[in-house]
Amino acid sequence: MYDLMGKQSLEHFAIGLLFVKHSMIMEQEFASQLLEAAVSEFAKLPGIGRKTALRLALYLLKQDEQQAVTFGESIIRLRREIRYCRVCHNISETDVCPICSNASRDSSVICVVENIKDVMSIENTHEHHGLYHVLGGLISPMDGVGPADLEIDSLEERVKAGGIAEVILALSATMEGDTTNFYIFRRLAPYPDVKVTILARGVSVGNEIEYTDELTLGRSIQNRTLFSDTFHKQS
Repeated sequence: MYDLMGKQSLEHFAIGLLFVKHSMIMEQEFASQLLEAAVSEFAKLPGIGRKTALRLALYLLKQDEQQAVTFGESIIRLRREIRYCRVCHNISETDVCPICSNASRDSSVICVVENIKDVMSIENTHEHHGLYHVLGGLISPMDGVGPADLEIDSLEERVKAGGIAEVILALSATMEGDTTNFYIFRRLAPYPDVKVTILARGVSVGNEIEYTDELTLGRSIQNRTLFSDTFHKQS
């Protein structure tokens, strides 16, 4: 009984110590308001706490002034000059991205992806030679994301305009991905001449596209199947 109580007290002490350490970091006073401002901005980045933010800010202070200026200007240019392709919604420096404007790409095939990182992942496989369509997310009622919040209407408009032979659904093998796959499949049902395919399940269920290795992802693109076949098998 004593050992149990002693163990619990030790755990409570450790938790309290971590809390105090975290509070000290959060309430840490800086010698410069400029440093404090920089730390606060770094800490807003995903996965960056104030301790790491302070390390990054101090690192920049040690660098050559021109290097720090170049770093800052690159971020400003990124935010001001990067835009989204009006065709596929991929990032671009022009109204139409280099992929959509590349005459050597197969414009009859559209690969539908969740985000920009997925475009990069699939491009690295060198197996897809068509175009892309970035949805900007997945249908997720739990997160308040519905079809109207995604670039699904513009996808249908591209199909309706003609010249599209195949739409590849290259979404993550998750519940949200499958829900989005099915919704798009139903939206494109009025266009029977357009083949709707899905990646082969070399991509494990529950895996996200960006974390799938290039070899597996490349083979999944090569061995894609009709979405309708997958749906009938499930039913």
